[in-house]
Amino acid sequence: MESMYQEEGSSSVTCSPLQLFSMMSLSPSIGGIGSPYPWLSRELKSEERGLYLIHLLLTCANHVASGSLENANTTLEQISQLASPDGDTMQRIAAYFTEALADRILKTWPGLHRALNSTRIIMLSEEVMVQKYFFELFPFLKVAYILTNQAIVESMEGEKMVHIIDLNAAEPAQWIALLQVLSARPEGPPHLRITGIHQQKEVLDQMAHKLSEEAEKLDIPFQFNPVVSKLENLDFDKLRVKTGEALAISSILQLHSLLALDDESSSSRRKSPLLSRNSNGLHLQKVMLMNQSASLGDLLEKDMANGYTPSPDSTSSSSPASSNASLNAESFLNALWSLSPKVMVVTEQDSNHNGSTLMERLLEALYSYAALFDCLESTVSRTSLERFKIEKMLFGEEIKNIIACEGAERKERHEKLDKWFMRLDLCGFGNVPLSYYGMLQARRFLQSYGCEGYKMREENGCVAICWQDRSLFSTTAWRARK
Repeated sequence: MESMYQEEGSSSVTCSPLQLFSMMSLSPSIGGIGSPYPWLSRELKSEERGLYLIHLLLTCANHVASGSLENANTTLEQISQLASPDGDTMQRIAAYFTEALADRILKTWPGLHRALNSTRIIMLSEEVMVQKYFFELFPFLKVAYILTNQAIVESMEGEKMVHIIDLNAAEPAQWIALLQVLSARPEGPPHLRITGIHQQKEVLDQMAHKLSEEAEKLDIPFQFNPVVSKLENLDFDKLRVKTGEALAISSILQLHSLLALDDESSSSRRKSPLLSRNSNGLHLQKVMLMNQSASLGDLLEKDMANGYTPSPDSTSSSSPASSNASLNAESFLNALWSLSPKVMVVTEQDSNHNGSTLMERLLEALYSYAALFDCLESTVSRTSLERFKIEKMLFGEEIKNIIACEGAERKERHEKLDKWFMRLDLCGFGNVPLSYYGMLQARRFLQSYGCEGYKMREENGCVAICWQDRSLFSTTAWRARK
């Protein structure tokens, strides 16, 4: 597994929660059910508390995976003494992972789970607001917009009729910037049509108004084609792709959700999420018994790098070509390929959150979300309301979906770049290296962002956007092969 640890001597704005593992040894008494609150006798330092929390989370997840309700409940009670959604980074992370594990337990009693959530309503307007905060407080989307727009501009050089399909038309800033670049083309701006897809009409109306206003100001011939739809229900005829126009597709953090669509076909194999015993959970329990005096960081690193023995169904489900969950994603990508785009730019979370077992997903998610929470800890006040809403309504809900859900309900199926490469290649797309100029613009933006922790890594024309040394998002460009 890719390590989050800093090399000795490297600078860091703050101590990442997972760096704690390499700093301290784990006491054999931490996991003892007989002494549930060993920390109440004295005040813990932040690093020490972080180690307790990580250990307790792994212990609780192992109890949940093996169906040990009483022990899971005891461990949740222990975590609740230390976790806090407004504490330090590790306390915040633990609060949301604990909520996710508790939700997974509750799902074994569907009636109780439904009753407790029957009045819970998340307005689409709130989701849009939180996405806005994510755009403002992190550089990830801005970098993706810079790279996407530059790839589109270069592929559309000399074209007079340009059509862009935005698979999630929620943020007008990307296309306002593109309009300004196109208005300065030596050969003059093209006739531009943008088809925006979103499930909320009000969002598309606002997008249409802002873009039409900007296009009029710049004297660019412009049309906006709104398509109110979820991505999985998209009617491709409504995209109105016409002969003679050059087509570009922008997909930012959208394609991973399609991997869930065919998971219902494997429902005959699915059991209650709590009672699904798996070799990974049993393996972790065994390793923890053998390594009680070792660093927990060593345990995690060994487990993720060498120790996992995938269960039979986890081996088959990890292949994008053979997985049932990939079939509808494949159909969607095949439909995009049939539109013959000159360029399609894809940005996705560069994380492995689509493992078949709870322990796989929990360990990977701990690393990824520790990095994201660490970004906020380094740049935003702990009392910030915007930070709290991002952590609770965006990251917290994603964590809950990754940990508590199974089957078609589990939408947050983030995968690493190499799997997207395989999947897109199988669907007839050829990779187009992002240009030097596009990467130069993105790198300059990151350098001007005012936080040393953000980095950009380029490999074979693809870009990874990182926190410290951990890749969190990737951007790639593709064209339909003939």
